[in-house]
Amino acid sequence: MYTVVEIKGHQYKLSAGDLIDVEKIEAEVGATLTFDKILLVGGAKTIVGAPVVGGAKLTAKVVKQGRTRKIIVLKRKPGAYRRKNGHRQCFTGLLVTEINDGQGGVAKAEAKTKVAKK
Repeated sequence: MYTVVEIKGHQYKLSAGDLIDVEKIEAEVGATLTFDKILLVGGAKTIVGAPVVGGAKLTAKVVKQGRTRKIIVLKRKPGAYRRKNGHRQCFTGLLVTEINDGQGGVAKAEAKTKVAKK
């Protein structure tokens, strides 16, 4: 079973056991989060929401909080003007533990899964 979920304005196609990096969410490492903005649930029977699937939810565990590698931005203007900026985006690593389609179907991740699909 897979699902398309909206998290912080971005859509992700996820299955149980997937590891994904999303924009920073204020939560402690080890906390469990529930997302109910499920747009589509696929599997044996596909359920499409209008705009969301009623009763469906995705449960994920916060694995890590971090920052991406530094991106260097150089700005140049005619003449001798140069400007150097750097940026590091904060992110939250989530492990999808359970998908509930709202109609009795549940997909759970295995207890010791190390799947990392990106």
